[in-house]
Amino acid sequence: MPAILVLNGPNLNLLGTREPATYGSTTLADVERMCTARAGELGCTVDFRQSNHEGVLIDAIHEAGRTFKEGALLGVVFNAGAYTHTSIALHDAVRSVEVPVIEVHISNVHARESFRHHSWLSPVAAGIIVGFGVDGYVMAIEALARRASR
Repeated sequence: MPAILVLNGPNLNLLGTREPATYGSTTLADVERMCTARAGELGCTVDFRQSNHEGVLIDAIHEAGRTFKEGALLGVVFNAGAYTHTSIALHDAVRSVEVPVIEVHISNVHARESFRHHSWLSPVAAGIIVGFGVDGYVMAIEALARRASR
């Protein structure tokens, strides 16, 4: 059964308690359950991870590239948090591997502070889902499954 890597960056471990007016009250564990359930319905599994450390995220992207080439991974759902706006290293990691990455943001970053308007990941992402709350994760899983079935 193919897998989808759902990768979460800094501060997403605080989801549900951090700025609920912006990010909602759903926890990261709730998001993992949603993703696992939908992926199962689509015949996939989920490898769900979170790290506050940029290097750990880079290593996960590199690993995803290898797993994708082996045919065991459909792609990556990636909410890089604030690293989206700051990390050229994550841009380079995604660019360096041949795995479809869907960039996800819970809030509409374009309606927020101007520093959040630029993404280093968008130019190398297969797609971007912004502003649909935690439902964006499920939308990204559906998109990767649809893309793989073509």
